[in-house]
Amino acid sequence: MQHKSDSGSGSKDAPPVLGMILKGYPRISEVFISNEIHLLERSGINVRIFSMRQPRENFSHDSVKKIRAAVDYLPETLFLPLPRFLYHNGLLARKNPGCYRPALKMALQRYRRTRKLATFKHLLQAGYLVHRYLPGTGVRHLHAHFAHSPTSVAMFAGMLSGLPFSFTAHAKDIYTSDTGQLREKLSLARFAVTCTEYNRNHLNALSNGAGAPIHRVYHGIDTKLFSKPATDDDAHNSYRILTVARLLAKKGLPTVFRAVRELLDRGIAVEHTLIGDGEDRQKVLNLIEALQLDSSTRWLGTLSHSTVLKHYRQADVFVLGCEVAASGDRDGIPNVLIESMAMGVPVVATTVSAIPELVEDGITGLLVQPGDEKKMAEAVLRLMSDQMLRERIITAARDRVRHHFDNRVLIKDLAQIFREEIPGL
Repeated sequence: MQHKSDSGSGSKDAPPVLGMILKGYPRISEVFISNEIHLLERSGINVRIFSMRQPRENFSHDSVKKIRAAVDYLPETLFLPLPRFLYHNGLLARKNPGCYRPALKMALQRYRRTRKLATFKHLLQAGYLVHRYLPGTGVRHLHAHFAHSPTSVAMFAGMLSGLPFSFTAHAKDIYTSDTGQLREKLSLARFAVTCTEYNRNHLNALSNGAGAPIHRVYHGIDTKLFSKPATDDDAHNSYRILTVARLLAKKGLPTVFRAVRELLDRGIAVEHTLIGDGEDRQKVLNLIEALQLDSSTRWLGTLSHSTVLKHYRQADVFVLGCEVAASGDRDGIPNVLIESMAMGVPVVATTVSAIPELVEDGITGLLVQPGDEKKMAEAVLRLMSDQMLRERIITAARDRVRHHFDNRVLIKDLAQIFREEIPGL
Protein backbone atom coordinates (compact mmCIF):
# COMPACT_ATOMS: atom_id res chain seq x y z
CA MET A 1 0.00 0.00 0.00
CA GLN A 2 1.30 3.42 -0.92
CA HIS A 3 1.27 6.21 1.64
CA LYS A 4 2.96 9.40 2.59
CA SER A 5 5.63 8.86 5.20
CA ASP A 6 5.94 10.73 8.45
CA SER A 7 9.00 12.82 9.24
CA GLY A 8 11.61 10.32 8.20
CA SER A 9 10.72 7.68 10.79
CA GLY A 10 12.62 4.40 10.65
CA SER A 11 15.19 2.28 12.40
CA LYS A 12 18.92 2.71 12.02
CA ASP A 13 19.07 -1.08 11.76
CA ALA A 14 16.67 -1.18 8.80
CA PRO A 15 17.80 -3.35 5.87
CA PRO A 16 19.46 -1.52 2.97
CA VAL A 17 16.96 0.26 0.74
CA LEU A 18 17.09 1.54 -2.83
CA GLY A 19 15.62 5.03 -3.03
CA MET A 20 13.73 5.44 -6.31
CA ILE A 21 13.14 9.02 -7.51
CA LEU A 22 10.28 9.30 -10.03
CA LYS A 23 8.70 12.16 -11.93
CA GLY A 24 5.26 11.01 -10.81
CA TYR A 25 3.79 7.92 -9.20
CA PRO A 26 1.78 6.08 -10.22
CA ARG A 27 1.45 7.04 -13.88
CA ILE A 28 -0.68 5.17 -16.42
CA SER A 29 1.87 5.73 -19.19
CA GLU A 30 4.71 4.27 -17.10
CA VAL A 31 3.52 0.76 -16.36
CA PHE A 32 7.06 -0.45 -17.18
CA ILE A 33 8.33 1.43 -14.10
CA SER A 34 5.72 0.01 -11.73
CA ASN A 35 6.39 -3.46 -13.15
CA GLU A 36 10.12 -2.95 -12.56
CA ILE A 37 9.65 -1.86 -8.94
CA HIS A 38 7.33 -4.78 -8.24
CA LEU A 39 9.78 -7.29 -9.73
CA LEU A 40 12.76 -5.72 -7.90
CA GLU A 41 10.86 -6.17 -4.65
CA ARG A 42 10.14 -9.78 -5.55
CA SER A 43 13.86 -10.29 -6.18
CA GLY A 44 14.58 -9.20 -2.60
CA ILE A 45 15.49 -5.52 -3.09
CA ASN A 46 13.79 -3.10 -0.71
CA VAL A 47 12.55 0.07 -2.41
CA ARG A 48 11.46 3.49 -1.16
CA ILE A 49 9.74 5.77 -3.69
CA PHE A 50 10.22 9.54 -3.79
CA SER A 51 7.77 11.07 -6.25
CA MET A 52 8.04 14.58 -7.65
CA ARG A 53 4.31 14.66 -8.45
CA GLN A 54 1.04 13.39 -7.05
CA PRO A 55 -0.85 10.88 -9.24
CA ARG A 56 -2.86 12.60 -11.99
CA GLU A 57 -5.07 9.72 -13.16
CA ASN A 58 -8.01 8.29 -11.27
CA PHE A 59 -6.97 4.67 -11.80
CA SER A 60 -3.74 2.67 -11.90
CA HIS A 61 -2.45 -0.60 -13.30
CA ASP A 62 -2.67 -3.83 -11.31
CA SER A 63 1.11 -3.94 -10.84
CA VAL A 64 0.91 -0.79 -8.67
CA LYS A 65 -1.34 -2.58 -6.18
CA LYS A 66 1.34 -5.24 -5.67
CA ILE A 67 4.09 -2.77 -4.72
CA ARG A 68 4.93 -2.63 -1.00
CA ALA A 69 7.23 0.41 -1.08
CA ALA A 70 6.28 3.49 0.90
CA VAL A 71 5.92 6.67 -1.16
CA ASP A 72 6.98 10.19 -0.17
CA TYR A 73 5.64 13.04 -2.30
CA LEU A 74 7.84 16.08 -2.78
CA PRO A 75 6.36 19.57 -3.21
CA GLU A 76 5.66 19.93 -6.94
CA THR A 77 6.03 23.63 -7.59
CA LEU A 78 8.64 26.20 -6.63
CA PHE A 79 6.81 29.21 -5.22
CA LEU A 80 3.78 28.06 -3.17
CA PRO A 81 5.80 25.57 -1.07
CA LEU A 82 8.77 27.94 -0.87
CA PRO A 83 8.51 28.40 2.95
CA ARG A 84 8.71 24.63 3.44
CA PHE A 85 11.57 24.38 0.97
CA LEU A 86 13.52 27.15 2.70
CA TYR A 87 12.89 25.71 6.17
CA HIS A 88 14.25 22.24 5.39
CA ASN A 89 17.02 23.43 3.09
CA GLY A 90 18.08 26.08 5.61
CA LEU A 91 18.37 23.51 8.39
CA LEU A 92 20.27 21.15 6.11
CA ALA A 93 22.67 23.89 4.99
CA ARG A 94 23.34 24.83 8.61
CA LYS A 95 23.94 21.21 9.65
CA ASN A 96 26.14 20.34 6.69
CA PRO A 97 27.49 23.44 4.91
CA GLY A 98 30.36 21.42 3.42
CA CYS A 99 27.86 19.51 1.28
CA TYR A 100 25.35 22.27 0.66
CA ARG A 101 27.78 24.88 -0.71
CA PRO A 102 29.03 22.69 -3.62
CA ALA A 103 25.44 21.73 -4.48
CA LEU A 104 24.38 25.38 -4.51
CA LYS A 105 27.42 26.27 -6.63
CA MET A 106 26.52 23.57 -9.14
CA ALA A 107 22.90 24.80 -9.27
CA LEU A 108 24.14 28.30 -10.09
CA GLN A 109 26.42 26.95 -12.83
CA ARG A 110 23.58 24.92 -14.32
CA TYR A 111 21.25 27.90 -14.22
CA ARG A 112 23.77 30.04 -16.05
CA ARG A 113 23.98 27.30 -18.67
CA THR A 114 20.23 26.92 -19.29
CA ARG A 115 18.55 29.93 -17.59
CA LYS A 116 15.87 27.59 -16.22
CA LEU A 117 14.50 28.19 -12.70
CA ALA A 118 13.70 24.48 -12.53
CA THR A 119 17.36 23.97 -11.54
CA PHE A 120 16.73 25.69 -8.21
CA LYS A 121 13.51 23.77 -7.72
CA HIS A 122 15.43 20.52 -8.17
CA LEU A 123 18.01 21.61 -5.60
CA LEU A 124 15.28 22.57 -3.12
CA GLN A 125 13.39 19.32 -3.74
CA ALA A 126 16.60 17.39 -3.13
CA GLY A 127 17.26 19.27 0.12
CA TYR A 128 13.66 18.66 1.21
CA LEU A 129 14.02 14.94 0.41
CA VAL A 130 17.31 14.62 2.27
CA HIS A 131 16.25 16.54 5.37
CA ARG A 132 12.55 15.68 5.58
CA TYR A 133 12.28 12.12 4.31
CA LEU A 134 15.66 10.39 4.12
CA PRO A 135 16.66 9.99 7.81
CA GLY A 136 15.91 6.55 9.18
CA THR A 137 14.78 5.03 5.90
CA GLY A 138 17.82 2.81 5.39
CA VAL A 139 18.27 4.19 1.87
CA ARG A 140 21.84 3.44 0.70
CA HIS A 141 21.58 4.52 -2.92
CA LEU A 142 19.40 6.83 -5.02
CA HIS A 143 18.20 5.81 -8.46
CA ALA A 144 16.15 8.04 -10.77
CA HIS A 145 13.96 7.11 -13.69
CA PHE A 146 14.44 9.51 -16.62
CA ALA A 147 17.62 11.48 -17.19
CA HIS A 148 16.10 14.95 -16.90
CA SER A 149 14.44 16.34 -13.75
CA PRO A 150 14.33 13.15 -11.62
CA THR A 151 18.06 12.64 -12.18
CA SER A 152 18.70 16.31 -11.38
CA VAL A 153 17.00 15.76 -8.02
CA ALA A 154 18.93 12.51 -7.50
CA MET A 155 22.23 14.21 -8.34
CA PHE A 156 21.64 17.08 -5.88
CA ALA A 157 20.30 14.69 -3.23
CA GLY A 158 23.43 12.60 -3.63
CA MET A 159 25.62 15.66 -3.13
CA LEU A 160 23.63 16.76 -0.07
CA SER A 161 23.50 13.32 1.57
CA GLY A 162 26.77 11.74 0.47
CA LEU A 163 24.85 8.87 -1.13
CA PRO A 164 25.76 7.61 -4.59
CA PHE A 165 23.18 7.96 -7.34
CA SER A 166 22.39 6.38 -10.68
CA PHE A 167 19.68 6.73 -13.26
CA THR A 168 17.77 5.05 -16.03
CA ALA A 169 17.60 6.99 -19.30
CA HIS A 170 14.73 6.29 -21.66
CA ALA A 171 13.96 8.39 -24.76
CA LYS A 172 12.73 12.00 -24.61
CA ASP A 173 14.88 12.59 -21.55
CA ILE A 174 17.98 11.70 -23.57
CA TYR A 175 17.32 13.47 -26.84
CA THR A 176 15.75 16.70 -25.61
CA SER A 177 18.04 17.30 -22.63
CA ASP A 178 20.83 19.87 -22.67
CA THR A 179 23.88 17.83 -23.67
CA GLY A 180 26.10 19.60 -21.16
CA GLN A 181 23.72 18.80 -18.32
CA LEU A 182 23.42 15.17 -19.40
CA ARG A 183 27.18 14.77 -19.80
CA GLU A 184 27.62 16.19 -16.29
CA LYS A 185 25.17 13.66 -14.84
CA LEU A 186 26.97 10.81 -16.58
CA SER A 187 30.27 12.01 -15.11
CA LEU A 188 28.89 12.09 -11.56
CA ALA A 189 26.65 9.01 -11.49
CA ARG A 190 27.80 5.66 -10.13
CA PHE A 191 26.27 4.04 -13.23
CA ALA A 192 23.46 4.48 -15.75
CA VAL A 193 20.95 2.11 -17.29
CA THR A 194 19.14 2.51 -20.59
CA CYS A 195 16.58 0.45 -22.42
CA THR A 196 18.07 0.09 -25.92
CA GLU A 197 21.41 -0.45 -27.60
CA TYR A 198 20.68 2.61 -29.74
CA ASN A 199 20.47 4.72 -26.56
CA ARG A 200 23.55 3.15 -25.05
CA ASN A 201 25.65 3.96 -28.11
CA HIS A 202 24.39 7.55 -28.04
CA LEU A 203 25.18 8.01 -24.34
CA ASN A 204 28.62 6.43 -24.66
CA ALA A 205 29.40 8.80 -27.52
CA LEU A 206 28.15 11.74 -25.48
CA SER A 207 30.36 10.91 -22.50
CA ASN A 208 33.28 9.93 -24.78
CA GLY A 209 33.88 6.89 -22.59
CA ALA A 210 34.76 9.01 -19.56
CA GLY A 211 31.45 8.82 -17.73
CA ALA A 212 29.60 6.23 -15.71
CA PRO A 213 29.34 2.67 -16.99
CA ILE A 214 26.16 2.39 -19.04
CA HIS A 215 24.19 -0.84 -18.92
CA ARG A 216 21.57 -1.83 -21.51
CA VAL A 217 18.54 -3.63 -20.09
CA TYR A 218 15.40 -3.85 -22.20
CA HIS A 219 12.12 -3.08 -20.42
CA GLY A 220 10.32 -6.24 -21.42
CA ILE A 221 6.81 -7.35 -20.51
CA ASP A 222 5.14 -10.04 -18.47
CA THR A 223 4.99 -12.67 -21.18
CA LYS A 224 2.46 -14.68 -19.16
CA LEU A 225 0.04 -11.76 -19.15
CA PHE A 226 0.39 -11.30 -22.91
CA SER A 227 0.71 -14.95 -23.87
CA LYS A 228 -2.79 -15.48 -25.23
CA PRO A 229 -2.86 -15.28 -29.02
CA ALA A 230 -5.19 -12.89 -30.75
CA THR A 231 -8.40 -14.86 -31.33
CA ASP A 232 -11.84 -13.57 -32.08
CA ASP A 233 -14.95 -15.55 -32.92
CA ASP A 234 -17.04 -12.52 -33.88
CA ALA A 235 -17.73 -12.34 -37.60
CA HIS A 236 -16.52 -9.10 -39.14
CA ASN A 237 -16.29 -7.91 -42.72
CA SER A 238 -13.48 -5.39 -42.34
CA TYR A 239 -9.84 -5.53 -41.31
CA ARG A 240 -9.31 -4.26 -37.77
CA ILE A 241 -6.29 -2.04 -37.15
CA LEU A 242 -5.18 -1.10 -33.63
CA THR A 243 -2.96 1.74 -32.45
CA VAL A 244 -2.11 2.32 -28.78
CA ALA A 245 -0.07 5.47 -28.23
CA ARG A 246 0.21 8.73 -26.37
CA LEU A 247 -1.04 11.51 -28.61
CA LEU A 248 2.35 13.12 -29.23
CA ALA A 249 4.27 14.18 -32.33
CA LYS A 250 6.85 11.41 -31.99
CA LYS A 251 4.20 8.69 -32.40
CA GLY A 252 3.68 9.61 -36.06
CA LEU A 253 -0.10 9.28 -35.88
CA PRO A 254 -0.72 11.43 -38.98
CA THR A 255 1.10 8.78 -41.03
CA VAL A 256 -1.13 6.08 -39.56
CA PHE A 257 -4.30 8.06 -40.32
CA ARG A 258 -3.18 8.76 -43.88
CA ALA A 259 -2.39 5.05 -44.34
CA VAL A 260 -5.91 4.21 -43.18
CA ARG A 261 -7.25 6.81 -45.65
CA GLU A 262 -5.12 5.22 -48.38
CA LEU A 263 -6.62 1.78 -47.67
CA LEU A 264 -10.14 3.16 -47.70
CA ASP A 265 -9.50 4.95 -50.98
CA ARG A 266 -8.45 1.62 -52.47
CA GLY A 267 -11.83 0.21 -51.50
CA ILE A 268 -10.52 -1.86 -48.59
CA ALA A 269 -12.82 -1.99 -45.58
CA VAL A 270 -10.93 -1.22 -42.37
CA GLU A 271 -11.83 -0.30 -38.81
CA HIS A 272 -9.15 1.62 -36.91
CA THR A 273 -9.11 1.88 -33.12
CA LEU A 274 -6.91 4.46 -31.39
CA ILE A 275 -6.27 4.16 -27.65
CA GLY A 276 -4.39 6.81 -25.69
CA ASP A 277 -4.36 10.49 -24.84
CA GLY A 278 -1.87 13.32 -24.78
CA GLU A 279 -1.06 16.94 -25.45
CA ASP A 280 -1.79 16.68 -29.20
CA ARG A 281 -5.32 15.38 -28.65
CA GLN A 282 -7.07 18.22 -30.48
CA LYS A 283 -4.65 18.09 -33.40
CA VAL A 284 -5.28 14.36 -33.70
CA LEU A 285 -9.06 14.71 -33.57
CA ASN A 286 -8.96 17.54 -36.09
CA LEU A 287 -6.91 15.42 -38.49
CA ILE A 288 -9.31 12.49 -38.15
CA GLU A 289 -12.11 14.85 -39.15
CA ALA A 290 -10.12 16.48 -41.95
CA LEU A 291 -9.33 13.08 -43.49
CA GLN A 292 -13.01 12.08 -43.15
CA LEU A 293 -12.14 9.12 -40.96
CA ASP A 294 -14.92 9.75 -38.43
CA SER A 295 -16.72 6.53 -39.37
CA SER A 296 -13.54 4.45 -39.68
CA THR A 297 -11.30 5.59 -36.81
CA ARG A 298 -12.60 5.59 -33.26
CA TRP A 299 -10.65 7.27 -30.47
CA LEU A 300 -11.19 5.66 -27.05
CA GLY A 301 -8.86 7.77 -24.89
CA THR A 302 -6.91 6.23 -22.01
CA LEU A 303 -8.04 2.75 -20.96
CA SER A 304 -6.98 0.32 -18.24
CA HIS A 305 -4.46 -2.32 -19.19
CA SER A 306 -7.02 -5.12 -18.89
CA THR A 307 -9.28 -3.32 -21.36
CA VAL A 308 -6.40 -2.74 -23.77
CA LEU A 309 -5.75 -6.48 -23.71
CA LYS A 310 -9.27 -7.09 -25.03
CA HIS A 311 -8.55 -4.80 -27.96
CA TYR A 312 -5.33 -6.65 -28.75
CA ARG A 313 -7.34 -9.87 -28.95
CA GLN A 314 -9.73 -8.35 -31.47
CA ALA A 315 -7.08 -6.73 -33.71
CA ASP A 316 -5.85 -8.05 -37.05
CA VAL A 317 -2.78 -5.81 -37.18
CA PHE A 318 -1.09 -3.24 -34.94
CA VAL A 319 0.25 -0.04 -36.53
CA LEU A 320 2.51 2.69 -35.14
CA GLY A 321 4.20 5.45 -37.14
CA CYS A 322 7.00 6.60 -34.80
CA GLU A 323 9.21 9.45 -36.02
CA VAL A 324 11.71 11.95 -34.66
CA ALA A 325 9.80 15.04 -33.50
CA ALA A 326 10.99 18.56 -34.26
CA SER A 327 12.24 18.81 -30.66
CA GLY A 328 14.44 15.74 -31.14
CA ASP A 329 12.09 13.59 -29.05
CA ARG A 330 11.77 9.99 -30.20
CA ASP A 331 10.75 6.60 -28.90
CA GLY A 332 13.09 3.84 -27.83
CA ILE A 333 11.21 0.58 -28.21
CA PRO A 334 7.52 1.24 -27.52
CA ASN A 335 6.21 -1.42 -25.14
CA VAL A 336 2.98 -1.61 -27.12
CA LEU A 337 4.91 -3.18 -29.99
CA ILE A 338 6.28 -5.85 -27.67
CA GLU A 339 2.82 -6.46 -26.24
CA SER A 340 1.25 -6.79 -29.68
CA MET A 341 3.87 -9.24 -30.85
CA ALA A 342 3.44 -11.34 -27.69
CA MET A 343 -0.32 -11.42 -28.28
CA GLY A 344 0.09 -12.72 -31.80
CA VAL A 345 -0.89 -9.43 -33.45
CA PRO A 346 1.54 -8.68 -36.31
CA VAL A 347 2.97 -5.17 -36.33
CA VAL A 348 3.74 -2.49 -38.87
CA ALA A 349 6.15 0.10 -37.51
CA THR A 350 8.93 2.44 -38.64
CA THR A 351 12.72 2.25 -38.74
CA VAL A 352 13.13 5.00 -36.12
CA SER A 353 15.52 4.68 -33.19
CA ALA A 354 15.75 1.22 -31.62
CA ILE A 355 12.58 -0.27 -33.11
CA PRO A 356 14.66 -2.50 -35.45
CA GLU A 357 16.18 -4.10 -32.33
CA LEU A 358 12.72 -5.63 -31.82
CA VAL A 359 11.05 -5.60 -35.23
CA GLU A 360 13.18 -7.18 -37.94
CA ASP A 361 11.67 -6.31 -41.28
CA GLY A 362 10.03 -9.27 -42.95
CA ILE A 363 10.87 -11.58 -40.05
CA THR A 364 9.21 -10.34 -36.83
CA GLY A 365 7.12 -7.58 -38.44
CA LEU A 366 7.15 -5.08 -41.26
CA LEU A 367 9.05 -1.77 -41.19
CA VAL A 368 8.64 1.33 -43.31
CA GLN A 369 10.36 4.70 -43.35
CA PRO A 370 8.71 7.28 -41.07
CA GLY A 371 6.18 9.51 -42.83
CA ASP A 372 5.57 7.12 -45.74
CA GLU A 373 1.82 6.43 -45.54
CA LYS A 374 1.67 4.63 -48.90
CA LYS A 375 4.32 2.08 -47.87
CA MET A 376 2.59 1.75 -44.50
CA ALA A 377 -0.74 1.02 -46.18
CA GLU A 378 0.94 -1.57 -48.42
CA ALA A 379 2.57 -3.22 -45.39
CA VAL A 380 -0.77 -3.39 -43.57
CA LEU A 381 -2.40 -4.93 -46.62
CA ARG A 382 0.37 -7.50 -46.96
CA LEU A 383 -0.08 -8.64 -43.36
CA MET A 384 -3.82 -8.90 -43.78
CA SER A 385 -3.85 -10.65 -47.16
CA ASP A 386 -0.74 -12.87 -47.23
CA GLN A 387 -1.62 -15.62 -44.77
CA MET A 388 1.71 -17.46 -45.05
CA LEU A 389 3.68 -14.27 -44.33
CA ARG A 390 1.31 -13.41 -41.51
CA GLU A 391 1.69 -16.78 -39.77
CA ARG A 392 5.46 -16.80 -40.20
CA ILE A 393 5.79 -13.31 -38.71
CA ILE A 394 3.44 -14.03 -35.81
CA THR A 395 5.47 -17.10 -34.81
CA ALA A 396 8.85 -15.37 -35.13
CA ALA A 397 7.63 -12.26 -33.30
CA ARG A 398 6.34 -14.22 -30.32
CA ASP A 399 9.64 -16.11 -30.17
CA ARG A 400 11.60 -12.82 -30.24
CA VAL A 401 9.59 -11.46 -27.32
CA ARG A 402 9.78 -14.67 -25.31
CA HIS A 403 13.57 -14.98 -25.69
CA HIS A 404 14.64 -11.33 -25.42
CA PHE A 405 11.87 -9.27 -23.78
CA ASP A 406 10.60 -11.34 -20.85
CA ASN A 407 10.73 -8.93 -17.90
CA ARG A 408 11.07 -11.76 -15.36
CA VAL A 409 14.41 -12.58 -16.96
CA LEU A 410 15.45 -8.98 -17.57
CA ILE A 411 14.71 -7.93 -13.99
CA LYS A 412 17.28 -10.46 -12.80
CA ASP A 413 19.86 -8.71 -14.96
CA LEU A 414 18.84 -5.33 -13.52
CA ALA A 415 18.84 -6.60 -9.93
CA GLN A 416 22.30 -8.06 -10.49
CA ILE A 417 23.54 -4.67 -11.75
CA PHE A 418 22.18 -2.96 -8.64
CA ARG A 419 23.77 -5.55 -6.35
CA GLU A 420 27.14 -5.36 -8.09
CA GLU A 421 27.18 -1.56 -8.17
CA ILE A 422 25.70 -0.98 -4.70
CA PRO A 423 27.55 -2.88 -1.95
CA GLY A 424 25.30 -4.41 0.66
CA LEU A 425 22.04 -3.99 -1.26
